[in-house]
Amino acid sequence: MDSWEWARQVLEGAGLDPGRLARVRPLPGGTYNTVEELQLTDGTRYVLKVPPASTVPGLRHERELLVSEAEFYRAAAVAEVAAPHVVAVGARTAVPHLLMTACPGEPWDGSVTDAERLPLRRELGRQVARLHTVTGPGFGYPSGALGPLAPDWRTAFTTMTGAVLDDARDYGARLPRSVEQVADTLGAGFPALDEVTVPALVHFDLWDGNILLHRPADGEPRIGGLIDGERMFWGDPLADFVSLALLGDIKEDEAFLAGYREAGGRAAFDVPARVRLALYRAYLYLIMLTETVPRAVSDEKERWVQSAVAPQLVAALDEIEALARVTGA
Repeated sequence: MDSWEWARQVLEGAGLDPGRLARVRPLPGGTYNTVEELQLTDGTRYVLKVPPASTVPGLRHERELLVSEAEFYRAAAVAEVAAPHVVAVGARTAVPHLLMTACPGEPWDGSVTDAERLPLRRELGRQVARLHTVTGPGFGYPSGALGPLAPDWRTAFTTMTGAVLDDARDYGARLPRSVEQVADTLGAGFPALDEVTVPALVHFDLWDGNILLHRPADGEPRIGGLIDGERMFWGDPLADFVSLALLGDIKEDEAFLAGYREAGGRAAFDVPARVRLALYRAYLYLIMLTETVPRAVSDEKERWVQSAVAPQLVAALDEIEALARVTGA
């Protein structure tokens, strides 16, 4: 079935007139799902997302991602945060898909000036703080990819890290330390997870490419939407700080932290918080290193991951070890 006919079927299934479909175009930037923009004759735009076939290799937590993404957008609406609205979801149908409204704007990029950046980061901090006020029924991925939600954060995060380490082992991923060494180091930091008692909404993929900026003709740029919520889980709000400062240090983003605190977010960096932040950095960087195998990335991308991400994983593991010695864990 071609894209046009498939788009018409999805629109009809969502209760929209398929005869109003005017254009279908692929959207760039996706690294996992197929994403297309559907435009109707009145100019209304929707985004249609379809995951790869179940036979395509991936990581354990990547099953049923559309379930998590739909959950994120519904929760973001509760928090009144700029994000797509779910129109229709067929996560467990013959052809899984998610139809959502399109947000205005383009991904945050190098065109943002220094003068624009500070107020935008401050506003982003306020929006993320609002996201973190939404709580879930348990800890972990709502998709059920790694099993049911857990009653506590340590159980959930242990399952999450165990899954990606199993992926790394199965795929023979190139890690800077052995899977066993990584697992031992992560375990030393797990006691700090017990401080997290409320399962908050965590996007976990808020790098610049997933933050849309809208530039109205007669005003300053603003955040048009937080997109690609498929990696969301219920957990520790601190985990969102990793992708928000990808390969960097969120403590240096003073504008973001100011906005986050203004909106009621808690951003303290005591020793237990630093341990948890290092754990979440390690988890994300393990995913980035391991996913290169099933995705069969180019040699150039593999070199970048090894030169940029692997040292960050080592730094996170070293920090966990050092802080665990301080706390006597």
